[in-house]
Amino acid sequence: MFTVRNEELALDIVQDAMMKLAEKYSGKPPEELPMLFQRILQNGIRDHFRRQKVRSMWVTLFSSFSGNKYEGDEQDPLETLEAEGEANIADSPAKQLEQKQLMTLIQDAIERLPTRQRQAFLLRYWEELDVAETAVAMGCSEGSVKTHCSRAVQALSTVLKAKGISL
Repeated sequence: MFTVRNEELALDIVQDAMMKLAEKYSGKPPEELPMLFQRILQNGIRDHFRRQKVRSMWVTLFSSFSGNKYEGDEQDPLETLEAEGEANIADSPAKQLEQKQLMTLIQDAIERLPTRQRQAFLLRYWEELDVAETAVAMGCSEGSVKTHCSRAVQALSTVLKAKGISL
């Protein structure tokens, strides 16, 4: 089982699990609640680590192209790449061209995703909505959001690897 080492984050996950339990299972008999809470909490922890893994993969990919100048900053990697490409005149023209081509490639790959996959991907990983918030925004189930996100990440990885971009 996974362990959340950040106390504040762990408390947030527990609080979210308690809210889901209260919202969805308030009519259940009290003896069923501990088991339901445990399952909701386990799923919340798994979701957290899945999101962290995917987000980490994308941030790592993008930061490797940006030279890690903004390490520790909470910035959108795509915006960072655009800002560097436009503002840093000290970079060589070849480096600027490489970054611009990378930005175009990523944007094209995202635009080519099927509509629902693109929506789920952008809401989850760029807007950082959780699964439930994304499901509400998209008008679908949480399971559908997870499926769309997984397929989008897989498709984007395939496109980037085919172009010679790897983690």
